[in-house]
Amino acid sequence: MSQTLALLHTSWVLAPVFSRLCEEMMPEVAVFHMVDESLIKNTIARHGVDKNTIERVLMLLACARGGGADVVLVTCSSIGPAVPVARQVFDFPILRVDEAMAEEAVQLGSRIGVLATLSTTLEPTVNLLKEMAAACSRSIEVESHLCDGAFDALLAGDNDTHDRMVREALLRLMPRVDVVVLAQASMARVVKSMPAHLLTRPVLSSPEPAVRRAREILSRPVVLRGS
Repeated sequence: MSQTLALLHTSWVLAPVFSRLCEEMMPEVAVFHMVDESLIKNTIARHGVDKNTIERVLMLLACARGGGADVVLVTCSSIGPAVPVARQVFDFPILRVDEAMAEEAVQLGSRIGVLATLSTTLEPTVNLLKEMAAACSRSIEVESHLCDGAFDALLAGDNDTHDRMVREALLRLMPRVDVVVLAQASMARVVKSMPAHLLTRPVLSSPEPAVRRAREILSRPVVLRGS
């Protein structure tokens, strides 16, 4: 039986990124995208995920399920805190884009650097890393850095400015940590464009581990949906 993955985005920027990864890693899986830019705009305006945003995420997840999704991947780290709530409500797999990345990071070192282009992403990412470390009985130190203005540049279509700011911050942070985590999926392409000799520490981004996790779950025996 064919299976379906839904991707819930807060920006159209990520749709092509995940489309390409899904086609490469699991071409047999049907994929559809849902985008609601107001989710991230409201989260930024309210300095974090509030009750209204969580309720709207739950509504969109229900729509994704109704649209045929067997698994839903939430690709925005800033609204990641809504995922644990959703898992208490729904009985189908809901994935948070940065979970698999965070699991890998805590295994790679005790000094973890976090880069973000949005302040609303820093705290959820740091909290997630600490939760993962505690679950693995590991002690970590987190050094975080905000590339202030980079996300605005990205939304304005100025990819060069966004990428330069992220690249410069990454080069400053790497010597001080064991591993660097890119808090937003939109930052992933910066690493791919950098010469390998400049990457003196492991640098993790979320899209590939997230799609890999989705593939693992979709490869499990199919469980029939309830009515």
